[in-house]
Order: sequence, then structure tokens, then C-alpha cells
Amino acid sequence: MILLSHPTGNEFVREALVAFDRAGTLGEFWTTVSWDSNSLIDRALPPRLGEILRRRSFVKTVQSRTHTVPLREMIRLFAGAIGITSRHETGAFSIDAVLRALDRKVAERLRKIDNPEIIGARESFRSCNTIYAYEDGALQSFRAARDLGLKRIYDLPIGYWRVGQRIFAEEKEREPAWAATLTGTLDSAEKLGRKDDELRLATRVIVASTFTKQTLADAPSTAKIDIVAYGAPPTISDEIRKSNGRLKVLFAGSLGQRKGLSYLLKAVEMLKDAAELTLLGRKAASGCAPLENAVRKYRWVPTLSHAGMLREMQSHDVLVLPSLFEGFGLVILEAMAQGTVVITTDHTAGPDVIENGTDGFIVPIRSAEAIAEKLDLLASDPERLMAMKLMAKQKAASRGWETYRQRLVEVAREVMAS
Repeated sequence: MILLSHPTGNEFVREALVAFDRAGTLGEFWTTVSWDSNSLIDRALPPRLGEILRRRSFVKTVQSRTHTVPLREMIRLFAGAIGITSRHETGAFSIDAVLRALDRKVAERLRKIDNPEIIGARESFRSCNTIYAYEDGALQSFRAARDLGLKRIYDLPIGYWRVGQRIFAEEKEREPAWAATLTGTLDSAEKLGRKDDELRLATRVIVASTFTKQTLADAPSTAKIDIVAYGAPPTISDEIRKSNGRLKVLFAGSLGQRKGLSYLLKAVEMLKDAAELTLLGRKAASGCAPLENAVRKYRWVPTLSHAGMLREMQSHDVLVLPSLFEGFGLVILEAMAQGTVVITTDHTAGPDVIENGTDGFIVPIRSAEAIAEKLDLLASDPERLMAMKLMAKQKAASRGWETYRQRLVEVAREVMAS
């Protein structure tokens, strides 16, 4: 049986939770907030905060096995809803503090198993032999699990940090005006060291893309690495947008240079009036002059519900994700599922998902010219654009979340049986 731990329960964590629950392998689920969207207090919440908390609702079948550590995360969410942010990494209510608090609680839970003075602790946990945790939230619980002889599955949703730091350093030289948005450069040596310690403790590593696996070539781990690719959501409509004028281009994600945003902006400038751009996502940092100019110049939607984001994707012709350093890029499959052509780089899951030139395009990182070339091709050839939309939708339909769940359970069972 598995103890699954994650502070926020995003899309791929939800799918992992469902996978282990349906397979009968879920022992306990540890998170920060498990929200009841049908409660009376839910109706009294401000709309923005209510929307955030409803994303923390989980399937009812796991409620009896769900344990929460809510204080820091609730304060962080309330503060964020009114525009107050905590200091990066060191703030008492930063996401890093939330991760560490949950990790400590899981470690305490595990250590109770081996304490004979705690009546029933071992009995209630007797069938769990595997811990499944994610980057930045696994160190203490993995140490406790090692001491107890439990298996430790480490899920790494993004590339290995040393590769990211090299890319960010190069980017600060190439695009200094965007340096403030490279928030990964703010991570302390202590935090980066913890990432390596987590990898050393892992008995199996799960990644979502070939790119992420490649970045681990120099990582301090001898654990086997399995690629378990994320899935696509269902299409929200059978309709596919027919282009009737300027090419509608969408960017979805954190607005910053890790996502290669400056190169997309340059590409759109090259196309002049042939394309119109929408930026969907929050700014990665404030005080970045070219980013501030971009959100004033182009249509900017800071946030949407997940359903709203999918509708936005369907209303566009192309999604461009020119990421420099990614783990998967879930928006790739989300957009394809809505019949939207995707242009992305080989530093994402793009090469694992897209047949270049058939249902999307793979371009080099840092190439505004390559992005502009593909956008111009689609803008000038409506028939090819429509054909690629159809192919993108068909590809996404063949890569639903069920495939992810099945593969994840296969790997987890292999680890538990080893």
C-alpha cells in the first residue's frame, strides 16, 4: 500500500490519487487542504478564494484516508487572495514553508509506526510499504521511510535543477531585461542541496517526459527512472475553430523567461498584423519592463478556472509554449484536446507527444525566427491549419489520463513487490 503526499493536489496528483485508489493500493493521502465544496462556508467565500479552495476538493472515496496539515497553506491562500505574498523560500507562509511543514508531518506519522508506546499506530499502517512524494516535499519523510525499510518513489515534475541553473545563467546573459522573471535563480544552496538529498534517498524516480529523464544524467541517484507521461483532458466540444482572419495565438503559463516568453513576443512582432496574441497566466515577477509592456500591449488574462482555460484554448488557432526548461508542459495536451495546434520546444514533452509538422511543431529553444516561420505558415495556409487541428485533437484523444493511471499503477506495483 502507498502513502501519497503532496501539498496542493494539482492535476497530475489528482490522477495519481485516483489511480492508486481504484487499484486498491492507496493507504493514506497527506495534503494541506481537503475542501468540501458543498459546505455552508464555501457559499460565503469571496469568489476568487472560493475558486482556489474548490480546486482542493478530492474524490469522496479517499476522504477517510486523507490527512491534512492546513494552517500554513490556508494563511498563504488567504494572503494571496488579497495581494499579499510571502518572501521567496524563507517566508513563514511561502510555498517552501508549506512543503517542509507537510514533509515533517508525514515523517512524524511514519516514525509513530516504530514506536511501541503509540497503541495501534503500527496496526493502522501495517500494510503500507511505499511512500510516494514529490520534489521539495520528500526529504524528511524519505529519511523516516528509509529508516523503516519502506520503498520511496520520487516524482520529479520538472527537469533536474543543475540543468535549469545552467540554462538560467545563460539566459540572464542573453536577455538581461527578463532576468527578474527567472525565479529559479533565487533558490538557496540549502534548497538545491535538499533536492539532491531527495534524489539520493529515492528507490525509484518517476518523470513525465524524455527531456526530464535526460536532464538527470548527472544527478546523484542510482535509482531506476521511469517515464510516465501525463494525459489529455476530454475535449469540451466537438467544434474546432475555423480561422477567419488573423491567426489567434495563445500563450498559457507563468509569464516569464523560463517559458521562453521573450522569443514568442519577438516572433509575434515579426508577423506584424498577421497574428493576434493572448497571454494567459500570472506574471512570474513584478518590475520586468518588457513583461509590463507586453501585458499592456496584448490581451492579458491573469487567471481562469481550468474549464475556462480549456474554452480559451478552443477559441484560439495555435498555442505556443517556447519553454527553455520544463518537465512536461501539460498545456500541450490540454490545447491539442481542444483542436488547437501547438508549437513548442524539445525542452518539453513536445517530442514525446507531437509528430512534427503533422499535429504540431517542434522548434529550437531561443528561436523567435523559427516560431515566426511556423506561425506565418499556419496563417497563410488555412487548409493546413485545419488539417493539423484535426490531427492534434485525434492525438490527444489517444492519450487520455487513463493511460497515465494504468502505467503509474504498473510502476508502483513493481516497486512495492521488489
